[in-house]
Amino acid sequence: MSLRELDERWLPVPDVAEILGVTPRDVRNLIRSQHLVGCRLPGLEGARIPSAFLSAARPDGLVDGLRGSIIQLRDAGMTDEQVVSWLLSPHPELGGSPAAAMREGRKHAVRRAAQAEGL
Repeated sequence: MSLRELDERWLPVPDVAEILGVTPRDVRNLIRSQHLVGCRLPGLEGARIPSAFLSAARPDGLVDGLRGSIIQLRDAGMTDEQVVSWLLSPHPELGGSPAAAMREGRKHAVRRAAQAEGL
């Protein structure tokens, strides 16, 4: 499955900024500080962030546990595209994608799943 098929909405930085109520520069800083991760997709201009990483249920607008998972996966040597793919791909032990599990408050299960895969 291609990256593009793993999420229904891939948002450009300005759209994420509008949703979060911050500036595009703030969103780029969130990416640099590993609070968010995005990637480039063929046929789309600029970096894109999956909508699955955003949560209206939290004051900062981001899925709980996202930053720790991004850091864990990057420390394992994954590229941004691999991190995004891993977080959005279904994992049987989680009953869905890691991003969905984090939205349900199961960030520790996501970290265990990453470790179990030898990451």
